[in-house]
Amino acid sequence: MRCDKCKERVVYHRRYSGQRFCGEHFLQYFENKVRKTIQKHKMIERGEKIGVALSGGKDSITTLSILNELAKKNLEICTIAVDEGIKGYRNDTLKSAKSFCAERDIPLHIVSFEDRFGTTLDKIMKQGKNACTYCGVLRRRLLSEKARELGLDKLATGHNLDDEVQAILMNYIRGDVERLIRLKRSLPHEKFIPRIKPLSEMPEKEVALYALLRDFKVSFAECPYSLGTFRASIRDFINELEKNNAGIKFSILKGYQKLLPYLELKAAMHECEICGEPTSQKICKTCLLVKALET
Repeated sequence: MRCDKCKERVVYHRRYSGQRFCGEHFLQYFENKVRKTIQKHKMIERGEKIGVALSGGKDSITTLSILNELAKKNLEICTIAVDEGIKGYRNDTLKSAKSFCAERDIPLHIVSFEDRFGTTLDKIMKQGKNACTYCGVLRRRLLSEKARELGLDKLATGHNLDDEVQAILMNYIRGDVERLIRLKRSLPHEKFIPRIKPLSEMPEKEVALYALLRDFKVSFAECPYSLGTFRASIRDFINELEKNNAGIKFSILKGYQKLLPYLELKAAMHECEICGEPTSQKICKTCLLVKALET
């Protein structure tokens, strides 16, 4: 097969649209699509200070690379990496993050579970706790605190299309309407730093191909605690649907976007009675989980 634009050898066939790309034209397509996503959702304004939540994996490195190019147009970029304390996994991804930032002179700030909470995810798992629950909540807390400390206007994450549709289905199946809405619409609070997701309309395999073609030295390893989780089951289910129904991931996202205007967040944000962080409950999830570790 040949590229639709230049007749060079195809490296990627976009099944749901029928487009065929050589390496050069795929890179152009990918970067243009991400920029259009940023513009469409008004994610960034000139002069803002943007932080990137950097794991060292393909998604966050790709997000950082594209935003760093945009930074030449009156943006300030820095990164925040969270060390959860996962032996044999996080050390490797942090090496990738450090190397990428050092080569491009991008400030990197590392925060850790150990320093902030006095424990690691490995130790939490030895207590028989749910890894994904603790990891997600504690990571978000560390990112929020550091983003505020750095005076960021926005915090960018590397969530791709697959991540988004998995979260949509997970929350729908669980009947968690509030969390379903908050995927795109957060409750306002002066302490909350808005999140943006530049890759939210890019399939995971396209992000992986982009990282390979750009020769990013990133880790493609999965978190060892993600195996056998509810999210993994939903991921496999969606991928099976996509195999036989090209474009189903986009259909799920578009259906959610059409539904969102009809959904209303009734909860109000206030400050946690223990730590003072924004929450819709009397006591935030972080404090509840940390307290559970002490029992």
